[in-house]
Amino acid sequence: MPQIAARRSLEWLAFTLAAIIVALLAFWLAGDWGRGSAAETLRVRAGQTAALDTAVLRSELEKQRVVPLLLAQDPDVKAVLQSHDAAAMAAMNVKLETLSAGTRSAVIYLLDSTATTIASSNWREPTSFVGSNYEFRPYFTLAVAQGGAEHFAMGTVSHRPGLYISRRIDAGDKLLGVIVVKVEFDQVEAEWAQSGAVAYVTDPDGIVLISSEPGWRFMTQLPLPPETVKVLRQSQQFGEAKLALLPLQKIDPRDAPGEGFVGSGDGGLYLETTRDISSTAWQLHLLMPARTALELGSHAARAATLGGLTPVIGLAALLLYRRQRAGARAAAEVEARIELERRVEERTRDLRSSNAALTAEIEERKKVEAKLQVARDELAQANRLAMLGQITAGLAHEVNQPVAAIRSYADNAAALLDRQDAAAARQNLAAIAGLTERIGSITEELRGYARKATGEIGPISLLEAIDGALLLVGIRARRQGARLLAERPDPALLVVANRVRLEQVLVNLLQNALEAMEGRADQVLRIDVTGLGREVQGGGEVRLTVTDNGPGIAAEVMAALFTPFVTTKPRGLGLGLLISKGIVDDFGGRMEVRSEPGQGTEFTLVLRRAT
Repeated sequence: MPQIAARRSLEWLAFTLAAIIVALLAFWLAGDWGRGSAAETLRVRAGQTAALDTAVLRSELEKQRVVPLLLAQDPDVKAVLQSHDAAAMAAMNVKLETLSAGTRSAVIYLLDSTATTIASSNWREPTSFVGSNYEFRPYFTLAVAQGGAEHFAMGTVSHRPGLYISRRIDAGDKLLGVIVVKVEFDQVEAEWAQSGAVAYVTDPDGIVLISSEPGWRFMTQLPLPPETVKVLRQSQQFGEAKLALLPLQKIDPRDAPGEGFVGSGDGGLYLETTRDISSTAWQLHLLMPARTALELGSHAARAATLGGLTPVIGLAALLLYRRQRAGARAAAEVEARIELERRVEERTRDLRSSNAALTAEIEERKKVEAKLQVARDELAQANRLAMLGQITAGLAHEVNQPVAAIRSYADNAAALLDRQDAAAARQNLAAIAGLTERIGSITEELRGYARKATGEIGPISLLEAIDGALLLVGIRARRQGARLLAERPDPALLVVANRVRLEQVLVNLLQNALEAMEGRADQVLRIDVTGLGREVQGGGEVRLTVTDNGPGIAAEVMAALFTPFVTTKPRGLGLGLLISKGIVDDFGGRMEVRSEPGQGTEFTLVLRRAT
């Protein structure tokens, strides 16, 4: 018996050491996996935020580039440059002042052929440009030589940085002057800052031009060559800026430039993502705060590991305890049987063999059952993670369309306020409020889709759903030059659906059709409604058809059209049609598609008519 007790103590010691080693190893692996998973999620978020920030800046640039292009063709501008009449120049001051307020340009000013300012939108201010000569500025010399220029610099009068966009103005072959628009990016920087990340833009020399972190402006990524610093000082492009290095350092030097984790001087940890800004030589850098996300990912993984490991270790301890008890009972039985061996040796041998075999079988079955349960738990967890990843990927795609409409309404509202048309501006703002509510509804529906919930479904007006969808895509259709031929059904025609989700499906189909037709000479997009005959039980069916005259869908794409991540768009996720089909199925309807290459595409929604 003392030997049995010693052996049991050794077994428990070995079990304890093994459990500690397994737990430590599992904690380390779980923490590493959790950080990696959190880093990957962070990369996706950073990519989406960088793409949005780039779009905001590109939109502002494209809007401001139109102003000098139009003014260069304005007859009033040419007349002022040719006459230099004082009354005409005074009227031009007022015109440029109004235009600057409407376009949110910092300053718009007109230079004659000698680079002297003869009219400016800031003519009322102490820092007026009127009478100043800017022959030394590259945006003047380059515009004269090349017809147009863009130059980022510190203002010599206002001491505020901005992008100067200039266009040459001619009368035949004669140079009349140059129109200049200065763009400041305070609003862009403020919008960037709302994401919680740090965003900044650098020029080809690595100098920070625009930044949501004001203290980083005119700092550099790398030390500048002395000759470059000398040229910048002489040109006064960045004024008296020190051109100091950014307080950032790569955590892993092996990471590619513009990618990976960086540390800041204040102890912060960021994930860096870069995007080239089209039509410029600039590059956007996004620093997404990473320390908290990585720590939370590591803690969550370790907590999950602890939750899964504890019952496993407990079960192993229970099995060891039961095995030791079984061993102790077996030993007691052996001692009792020794006394009987002389009389029933053969019988005792068979009994002992049978007992050992039965005990081994029981232990083996328990181990198999434990492994099976663990495998089921892991499979269920993997399935939940896969669904969460799919829905998260689809969220940015589904809210992108209402966000674009919000931006358009906001720009229109600003223009209406400048014209003091408060009633029309209030209508635009009301539309914006409605669209924000609609975005919330879409994200709520996407969460419901992840839970396989269908939401509230009942009789709705098909006309209202069509009008709502056309409200979202109508602006783009007009801008693109597409003809929208929409049949307006009877307002009393009701179908079984959910209005927000049905509008979501219609917007997706209309947007896809517009993208397919983009660039074609004659773009026609039709919406037709056909109500089928009513049946004995139920209200019959309604067919809503969206038809375009685009290039059609290739046969290989049609074969996998409703498969996740199948798309023909360069930036598409391949989830829109899949989600739309799921919504229509939830309504008890169906989606049909017919397309021939070169002959357009026809999507048909077959919905139940409400009784």
